[in-house]
Amino acid sequence: MEELRELLYKYLSEDLARLTISNPRNKTEAAKISLRPLLLRGKLAFQAAINREKKVFHQNFNRQEAVTQILGWMKEYRQLEIFSGIGQAVVLVSKKGKMNIKEKKAACCVKQQDLSHNRKKKYILEPDRKVEFLMDLGVQTKEGKIVHAKYDKFRQINRFLEFIEDILPQLPKDREVTILDFGCGKSYLTFAMYHYLRDLKGYQVHIIGLDLKRDVIEECRELALKYNYTGLDFYVGDIAGYQGVEQVDMVVSLHACDTATDYALDKAIRWNAKVILSVPCCQHELNGQIENELLGPVFQYGLIKERMAALFTDAIRAQILESRGYQVQILEFIDMEHTPKNILIRAVKKSGEREDSNYRRIMEFLHVEPTLAVLQDRGKDDKQDA
Repeated sequence: MEELRELLYKYLSEDLARLTISNPRNKTEAAKISLRPLLLRGKLAFQAAINREKKVFHQNFNRQEAVTQILGWMKEYRQLEIFSGIGQAVVLVSKKGKMNIKEKKAACCVKQQDLSHNRKKKYILEPDRKVEFLMDLGVQTKEGKIVHAKYDKFRQINRFLEFIEDILPQLPKDREVTILDFGCGKSYLTFAMYHYLRDLKGYQVHIIGLDLKRDVIEECRELALKYNYTGLDFYVGDIAGYQGVEQVDMVVSLHACDTATDYALDKAIRWNAKVILSVPCCQHELNGQIENELLGPVFQYGLIKERMAALFTDAIRAQILESRGYQVQILEFIDMEHTPKNILIRAVKKSGEREDSNYRRIMEFLHVEPTLAVLQDRGKDDKQDA
């Protein structure tokens, strides 16, 4: 422990970027503990964020208290990582309690740490900078301030743009990027996507918003015309029957109800879209099909069955996308309607199709036949007939 004590005194300074303790020996312990420096009443302190059961608890320590507390924590954890302006360190603890400490010098140019107690959240769209569509959609005041009651929506818009920021390298910059937004609704996120890609990032974009509600589409058209957003079009139509374009780079489908998500994913796969962003909603289909003798005692509880069916629906969708050459992530999304439908499927095209029977085994196990699997099989049959 003495070697670890010396290490902590070396790195616990205002140069510390973060210190993370993870991999607990006992599941009753917090999943992760992280520390950062801050100034309290003008004095250097360290704030610990303790992640326990989806909640985060904070404690503040002076330097000596922090060292003592970390030494105590490391009796119950297997890993500690330190990132600092002066270097990096990793501490691994074996089952027998033996510590292995590795250090290396800082790469370069580590930014000075923000030591304020309440660090200001950095948003892609800055909350105090006027954006026309945010004002017209009621998210921002005419003075450029975020309306208090709309802050959740503002955070959701920024969270969505963060997902797009991650996939920017997949989008071409030497030609126009075609993006289809199925079920665009009032188009908060569609306008945000256009503003971010064209105005902030300099991409040539053609974004098409599609929705069944004619009055909503008319409002969106008027706003796009008002802002002179060339390359942003809105049409009335459904996902299944849309044939307006031949090639699409990115498909967005947010809160498309039940099997409408499957039709959007099927279209995206057929277009060989480079990126897919989908937030499914109301997954009822499998709930009416799912049947398994082993899981029967669990499925007798309606709420449990409904939630498991929804999770299996999205898991099978992800597996089908993987089999079509996509790298898939299931991520948590902030939903503006405050419902539990907060899963986002992000898929990036990485390779060609491959034979993958994993999802078919899951379908057989659960006695289900999801729409996306049916549509994809139908597409294969059409190719063979052609």
